[in-house]
Amino acid sequence: MSTHTSLVRAVPPQVVKELLVRDDAGRPAVPLTDGEGGSPLRCCLRRSRPGERIALVSYAPLRRWASETGVDPGAYDEQGPVFVHADGCAGPEDEGLPFTSAHRVLRRYSTDGRILGGRLVQAPEDFVPALREAFADPAVALVHVRAVEYGCFLYEVRPG
Repeated sequence: MSTHTSLVRAVPPQVVKELLVRDDAGRPAVPLTDGEGGSPLRCCLRRSRPGERIALVSYAPLRRWASETGVDPGAYDEQGPVFVHADGCAGPEDEGLPFTSAHRVLRRYSTDGRILGGRLVQAPEDFVPALREAFADPAVALVHVRAVEYGCFLYEVRPG
């Protein structure tokens, strides 16, 4: 999935499979049926629908990126709760920027896994300019889009 300046990355299907067996905190997933819907799924970057089987698992996005790149994120390694489909997922269905209807924080990370700063984004039309601004800085390797209320990781964006 891409924007004009970046590549949006959901939690990949293979990683979802791993998280359902044992999440990044070492716990097995506990699937449930989402009776109301509306949970932000990180595997397909949409909200759950009533009746879908989902699981809340612990995910360490920077740790997983660091393991791909050979970087040690040090104290910036963190894990947090994310919703994923409990029975597999084909990934995102469209190429738009997801979850832009609420205030978000775009947290920037360097190539050595350190936080370079962040930016509050309040309107859907401000996401693409904020990402362009982030990736105009050659020190920025990736951006995490996070919920403001709880700080939860929503998805990762890399330069495209």
